[in-house]
Amino acid sequence: MAVLSPLDLWLATLDNALRTVSGVAHASRPLPAPESATSVLAPEVKRISGALMRVNHVGEVCAQALYEAQGLTARSPQVRAQMQQAAREETDHLAWTAQRLEALGDRPSLLNPLWYAGAFAMGLAAGRAGDAWSLGFLVETERQVEEHLAGHLDRLPVEDEASRAVVLQMKADEATHADAALEAGGRPLPAPVRWLMRGAARVMTATAHYI
Repeated sequence: MAVLSPLDLWLATLDNALRTVSGVAHASRPLPAPESATSVLAPEVKRISGALMRVNHVGEVCAQALYEAQGLTARSPQVRAQMQQAAREETDHLAWTAQRLEALGDRPSLLNPLWYAGAFAMGLAAGRAGDAWSLGFLVETERQVEEHLAGHLDRLPVEDEASRAVVLQMKADEATHADAALEAGGRPLPAPVRWLMRGAARVMTATAHYI
């Protein structure tokens, strides 16, 4: 396997950033689909689902930024590979949520470049703190996303079975990522850091719901 130079790594990171914020993402797995789904949804159902899936799409934009930055600053090849693998799997989520937004006649957040930049900065900070802290940051991120997705399952209209199938699969994947990072040596984050992460997530989700 070829070893990329620092310049190559940064160019690859820039390429991923441009692809993420421009909406160019291709899933390696098929879009999760329920056994049956309502083909025609009422306008109000579409509005509610669209807002929630926009928030989820923003979360996946942030996930790409976080894992790119953490992989870039990882000190061991194993942790770097783990971050890159998580990013690849999160690309499926990014593509799936974009597909659902299009199907619902809605749009991604207009602030995606801002969300990406902020998450990338957080990922750099976590990565530079060391691999154990970076893995711990991944664990906490995924646990919080799991909670967030569980809340969306409560709020998504029951008629929108297609969106619910996507969110269910995303939730299962996030749990797998968290467990893998914990097993790899993720260190529990201090309470103030966890609170700060929750606060930032609340600002992002409240804003992305509308913008």
